[in-house]
Amino acid sequence: MRQPNGKVERTERGVDLVIERHFKGTLEDVWESVTSSESTARWIGPWSGEPGAGNTVTLTMSFEEGAPECSVHIDTCDAPHHLAVRTQDSSGAWFLEVKLEQLGVDEVLMRFIHHVDEPELVGDAGPGWEYYLDRIVAARDGSPMPTFEEYYPQQREYFLDQLK
Repeated sequence: MRQPNGKVERTERGVDLVIERHFKGTLEDVWESVTSSESTARWIGPWSGEPGAGNTVTLTMSFEEGAPECSVHIDTCDAPHHLAVRTQDSSGAWFLEVKLEQLGVDEVLMRFIHHVDEPELVGDAGPGWEYYLDRIVAARDGSPMPTFEEYYPQQREYFLDQLK
């Protein structure tokens, strides 16, 4: 099992699932890993459509069973610091944010935030996002890609325990 590091924070509307990752590189380089279709294809799936705030693109979830498509509305696109999107697919609607901060000459902190309306969903969402964010790390540094079985269901209780 991989060690999770995500935190569950209570908010007025539910909870926020916050997961951080550190990367070597520049803001622009990490931003491209999160926003370029060619880059996202390596860790979550490619997208098509016209990018930009106010627009909606279609993301193909390549590493999910059946490679389902997901509608992604871009609320905020403040390159290379902040991306906020709302996704819609057969499992529902999610509000997600990525915030990037340059920490040093060659280090970037990514804060991934999933605003969760139904707190009990963190037990499933947390391991999923840990998996996908580790896939970004692997795609960037060339390390072996993780498998979902390394995260779920083992990490489920870690996230649910934070609701207590």
